[in-house]
Amino acid sequence: MVKRSKNYLEAVKVIDRAQVYSPQEAVELAKKVSFTKFDETVEVHLKMGVDPRNASQQVRGVVLLPHGLGRSVRVLVFAQGEAERVAKEAGADFVGSDDLVKQIEGGWLEFDTAMATPDMMGKVGKLGKILGRRGLMPNPKSGTVVAADDLPRAINDARKGQVEFKLDRTAIIHLPLGKVSFDADKLVENLAAVIDAVVRAKPSGAKGQYIRTASITTTMGPGVKLDLKTALAMSTS
Repeated sequence: MVKRSKNYLEAVKVIDRAQVYSPQEAVELAKKVSFTKFDETVEVHLKMGVDPRNASQQVRGVVLLPHGLGRSVRVLVFAQGEAERVAKEAGADFVGSDDLVKQIEGGWLEFDTAMATPDMMGKVGKLGKILGRRGLMPNPKSGTVVAADDLPRAINDARKGQVEFKLDRTAIIHLPLGKVSFDADKLVENLAAVIDAVVRAKPSGAKGQYIRTASITTTMGPGVKLDLKTALAMSTS
């Protein structure tokens, strides 16, 4: 059994574990019970009604959070030739080809998101085991395999708060919504964008209830159950 801190146990007492809360209430409550001295990340956890072992029921996509994540995003681009010039001019933090592949193979991972032009995927493919397990592998479905002329837009979106989501092996999607220091309204608007993106990403093989439960939490805090009906009503899909 995990031993919880005194502060965590005090935070739990504030939350009615049997109650579900509206998005606004859940966000405000998660902020209220945040007890750490650092600016925690506010997260949403979605329990999905799909089978992660079934190829036709995979859930994956990207969402552009309207209010970002509250932190700088270090962008790496695998590119060469003209595309390398475009990526550098667009403000990517790290741009290169074989040199970056070798650095990453050597254990360097000082970046938050990675993208690549299509012609680079043959070289980037060898990094699958390293980048894949960390959610950093460029992939067409997540919008991180990008044509050279579309790199400025993709890099700009990444900096503004574009987040990739993917179903994990326990059929849960975990996504950051911003920081505890954000206004509650901004966190709710980021949550609405997330719900909308996940609904739009519903796979053809999904059967029954697509999203089963949802909760809001902070990095170190307890979960707050979301009223799923109210949360889904925020989706514009």
